[in-house]
Order: sequence, then C-alpha cells, then structure tokens
Amino acid sequence: MPADTEAKTTALICAAFFTGAAAYISLVEHPARLRLEDGPLLAQWQPSYGRALPIQSGLAIAGGVCGLAAWYLSRDWRWIAGSVALLGNWPFTLLAIMPTNKRLKAIRPDPAGPESRTLLIAWGKLHHVRSVLGLISTLLFAWCLAVAT
Repeated sequence: MPADTEAKTTALICAAFFTGAAAYISLVEHPARLRLEDGPLLAQWQPSYGRALPIQSGLAIAGGVCGLAAWYLSRDWRWIAGSVALLGNWPFTLLAIMPTNKRLKAIRPDPAGPESRTLLIAWGKLHHVRSVLGLISTLLFAWCLAVAT
C-alpha cells in the first residue's frame, strides 16, 4: 500500500473512532449519567473522564498528523481542513473544557450537590463541540477518499 494511501486511511479511521467515542459520550453516556443523584453522578464522571482522555487525545493526534501527511502528499485542502478540525480538539479542550474538568476533579463525590451537577451539565454541552469537530474531520476525510477512488 503506498504511503499516501496508508496516511489517508489511517487519518479517516482515527477520525471516525474519535467521532464515535465522542458521540457515544455526548449522546449516550453523559445523558444516562445525568439521571444519577449528584454524588454518584460525579463519582461516575471522574474515572470515566480519566479513561477517555488518553484514548480520545491519542486518536485526535494520530488522525490529525496522518491527515497532515495526506495533505502534504496530495495538496488537497480537505485533508488539512479535516486535520485542523480534529487537532482543534486539543486547544478547545485545554481552553474551554479543562477549567470545568479541574473544578469537577477537585470535588469529592460525597459532598457533591447542585454545583457539581451544574458543572457537569455545562461540561456535556462543551463536549458536544468535540463530537462536531470529529464529525467534520471524518466527513472531510471520507469525502477525500470517496473522490479519489
């Protein structure tokens, strides 16, 4: 398989996996956990966040870097646009989501209350942006591969 095909395929696979994970969290896991009482809600979110972080961040980096390689080899603007969308999850997370994450991680589940629930509702809305960025990336990468065949 040529290097450009490997980069393109890997970019799409990573973007699709990232999007699937982000969408699952946004559309399934987080709404379900919001049905819990405040303490169990926070107690469930804390380890879930810790486990999802390396998976999603790794997929964003791998997909974004492979997309940049595909752009370099093809000069098709859609590869760089998809890479920017996928890699854009990093600064968005650091600037927009991380302050909420830090506050949530600092709260112990036993005294959790309305403040932690409000923060988790806000966190869920912010997480939707990650899902949308992943979807944009996946669609752009798929479009590139569909047109190339």
